[in-house]
Amino acid sequence: MTGESAAGLSGRELACMRGGRTVFAKLDFGFAPGDLVVLRGPNGAGKSSLLRVLAGLVAPAAGTLAWHGADIAEDPAGHRARLQYVGHLDALKANLTAREHLRFHAALRDMGARDVGGRDVEGHHIAHALDMFGLAKLADRPARFLSQGQKRRVALARLCVAPAALWLLDEPTNGLDAEGVACLAAAIADKREGGGIVVAATHLDFPGGQARTLTLRAAA
Repeated sequence: MTGESAAGLSGRELACMRGGRTVFAKLDFGFAPGDLVVLRGPNGAGKSSLLRVLAGLVAPAAGTLAWHGADIAEDPAGHRARLQYVGHLDALKANLTAREHLRFHAALRDMGARDVGGRDVEGHHIAHALDMFGLAKLADRPARFLSQGQKRRVALARLCVAPAALWLLDEPTNGLDAEGVACLAAAIADKREGGGIVVAATHLDFPGGQARTLTLRAAA
């Protein structure tokens, strides 16, 4: 998958190494604002590794990754600030409630408590995230009392707590029932309508509207 425009997220000749093994190499792509990109490929093809490279968690072994034409290596902190990454593990604290998890995440994203008009910005975004993922009635229940699917919704609800131009999702539908998948689809549709880019790794049919596909193949 290649892109002619510098707008959005692009990779040129990207390569990734893990444990001394080449996971993928000479990977080119261009993701434009509003794109939903689904990463496909067999186990070991590098889908999760690519997401980690896109998130700036792992440096590429070769090649360049750019945002609107600018190499992200020149401003890694700025790149991290523009994205939200949800891995395949939910990483919830058993004693924290859904609301507390989202408030903690909002604090990490440095959301201001109030805007110039006195509105509770953090509270507004948290309420929106809870509603978007059908968690309003479970907001004050500790994570240890939530089902696996409900925990996954809490993890995904973090996406809506703070603005981000880029969402990176690793097997996001794992554990979700049909209602949870519909919540995720609605969140993705909203993000795309606002010009955001969503990149997701999955083996399953993926919600969120018409998608582009980037297929990775296991290295020999």
